[in-house]
Amino acid sequence: MTLLRNKTLVLTGASMGIGEALAEELAEEGANLVLGARTRDRLLAVRDRCRALGVRAECVAGDAADDAVAAQLVNTARGLGEFHGFIHAAGVLAPGPAVWELSAKRFREVVDGSLIAAHQLMRHAVPLLLERGEGLIVFFGSGAAERTQTGIGAYCAAKAGEEHLARQLANEAPAITTVVWRPGVVETRMQADARTAVGSAAAPLRELFASWCRDGLLLTPKQSARGLVDFLQGDPRAYQGKVADIRKI
Repeated sequence: MTLLRNKTLVLTGASMGIGEALAEELAEEGANLVLGARTRDRLLAVRDRCRALGVRAECVAGDAADDAVAAQLVNTARGLGEFHGFIHAAGVLAPGPAVWELSAKRFREVVDGSLIAAHQLMRHAVPLLLERGEGLIVFFGSGAAERTQTGIGAYCAAKAGEEHLARQLANEAPAITTVVWRPGVVETRMQADARTAVGSAAAPLRELFASWCRDGLLLTPKQSARGLVDFLQGDPRAYQGKVADIRKI
């Protein structure tokens, strides 16, 4: 029996890319899902495909950085029963401009997508998981968290903050299995946006992302999603508070 069967998870970023593929992979393993994203029509389509695989699935459209949206995601999952935690796959890249050229609004969108949404989900999910005495929280990390990268400075900062938040949670709530998952370089809209980025810092960014495509290094969303599901079916507890990188496990 799969370890995820009949467990209920919240999954953000579920309307496209890795999140969309991950929703279907999790559903195939028998996990019930509450799917979150800002694009309602695409989200409904993913929900329906998950239901067709025989699991219970609901969706909540909106920004998980909004307290009300985060609360609705978690409360909906709780209502499905066997609430087991969340996977935060959402993120915003904002490629091209130098970091100081981003408007305050655009900078907040990047930080909200990774860091603030992660914290809002924690606020609502962690008390419930501690009551159960167990649970699973997966934050999507990135190698960008460890380096400077011209053209995506806000994203690097946001991912560094999100990865540290995961380590903090693992330290403060050890009963919950908390890991950072780095999904590899994957052919998603983020990749396409980076390859066509414009702005004063865009040229080296375009070349880097284009090189990954030219060199055949990109995973498909399904390959990346399958890697995470296989990881979760193993011993994720061994990575408590640590980074699990699809390229290294």
